[in-house]
Amino acid sequence: MLERIAGIALTCLLISNNGLSSSAVKANDVARINGLPPIGKWMIAPDGTYAHWLGDSFEGKKLREPINIVIVDAVAKTADEARDRLTRACVQAGYPIRRGHSGGYHGFIGNKLWDQLPQQKDRAFSNEPFELTNNHGRLFGPASIDGKFWFTGSLSRERVAPLSKVKHAYVSFNQARDHFADALDQKSAYKKARFVKIDNALLGDTTCTTGDHDGVGILLEAEK
Repeated sequence: MLERIAGIALTCLLISNNGLSSSAVKANDVARINGLPPIGKWMIAPDGTYAHWLGDSFEGKKLREPINIVIVDAVAKTADEARDRLTRACVQAGYPIRRGHSGGYHGFIGNKLWDQLPQQKDRAFSNEPFELTNNHGRLFGPASIDGKFWFTGSLSRERVAPLSKVKHAYVSFNQARDHFADALDQKSAYKKARFVKIDNALLGDTTCTTGDHDGVGILLEAEK
């Protein structure tokens, strides 16, 4: 089944659950990893472009926000149950839904775009209030493939920057990814399974950067 999905045409018209249409995704912007469904390498902004930290820059380049978390749940029986289980796990891990973050993002799994979790306007999962330095992220899915529910996520760390255009400055993708995965592993039923090479670190690009991101995601699996 995964091989059949991976064989979809090199470009796909992306249509999310809320009707958003975007331009075609290039083949090299979809990661095909053994044992996983095809996953998009980037978080998709509400306007259909690759998410870019609301237009802010880092070291003179535009920031592009990578997918750096993959989650699979083979325990849940329905999509609603999969969403509820993961949301509760985030709360248990110290990442409740908090205000003060932009929303409306999407992620590509299988052959379509998926809306973000949390679904509330201007909310994200975060380990601290937005007024403080925090790790925050959005999750996308669940895509039901071969009896399992799949999610992807984009996690980042930011600090308060009162003089910045967006009032928050980028700190790290890797720090947030690692902390989120460790917290879920230690405090919930979602356990770290392995690192996966998503190959979405921008190296040598003259206009865009992924900061400290190393092109690797962490795969977590639900155990119960």
